[in-house]
Amino acid sequence: MTQAAISIRELCKTYAGGKRALDGVTFDVPRGEIFGLLGPNGAGKSTLINTLAGLVRKTSGTAEIWGFDIDRHPRNAKASIGIVNQEITFDPFFTPSETLENQAGLYGVPKAQRRTMELLRAVHLEDKADAYARSLSGGMKRRLMVAKAMVHSPPVLVLDEPTAGVDIELRQQLWAYVRQLNDAGVTVVLTTHYLEEAEELCDRIAIINHGRLIANEPTRALVGMAQEKLVEVTVDRDIGTPPEASCFSKVERKSERVLAITYRKDVANAGEVLAAVTRDGYGIVDVSTKEADLEDVFLNLTRAQG
Repeated sequence: MTQAAISIRELCKTYAGGKRALDGVTFDVPRGEIFGLLGPNGAGKSTLINTLAGLVRKTSGTAEIWGFDIDRHPRNAKASIGIVNQEITFDPFFTPSETLENQAGLYGVPKAQRRTMELLRAVHLEDKADAYARSLSGGMKRRLMVAKAMVHSPPVLVLDEPTAGVDIELRQQLWAYVRQLNDAGVTVVLTTHYLEEAEELCDRIAIINHGRLIANEPTRALVGMAQEKLVEVTVDRDIGTPPEASCFSKVERKSERVLAITYRKDVANAGEVLAAVTRDGYGIVDVSTKEADLEDVFLNLTRAQG
């Protein structure tokens, strides 16, 4: 068996009408990691996830889940993955406990091995076990979807925009549970538009755009690709014409005494930037810096490809 939790090679999907949603995508999801799969709307993320789930038939290429090819061993592949889709999908007239029991039955989990109350407790829905699912709040429904995806104890969990529309407290509860699952050995694949969330949670991030893989790096290495840095300098007198220097990529007067200076880390350092300000006769009162983050890298990569 491969050491990757998910292994994808030259995966292509062309829909009727000629739209190419996936164009030769190749990457591995290492076992035991929280892996981010990012991209703009329409980039191909949902097509890829639905291909793994067996809901979309690929045009060409291969995909394996926990070592099982999705074509040659579809039952084993599906048993190895739990997927939380963007859409909330369960019968509104079932209670949460009934929802989990039915889902476990569909996966052939014997009654003695079902973990319905354990899962409801883990997602803070134990007190709602016998309420109609339609009466749950949006955040509760999202958490029920996570529990539903885990009824057959899959080694891989895919979360497709799991915190969309969820308030901060419930989001934190959800991530706490996801970290518990990951600590217990579950490999997690996450898609999200909250890039700060991906930066904080993910060990590695892949970015897809226009159906192609444009990045696949450890999170810290990916963030490190951003070369621009912003420094805000408060000076001791009102600013007339902002100072200029070859080490500045951009300079902007934010207020009467505050300059926002952007520079490239591969061209200059903060000391050189501040020295350029003082050479113009300004005394420096305060300095604050903003490091590049995942959002900067994401925008740069997707704009460059677009």
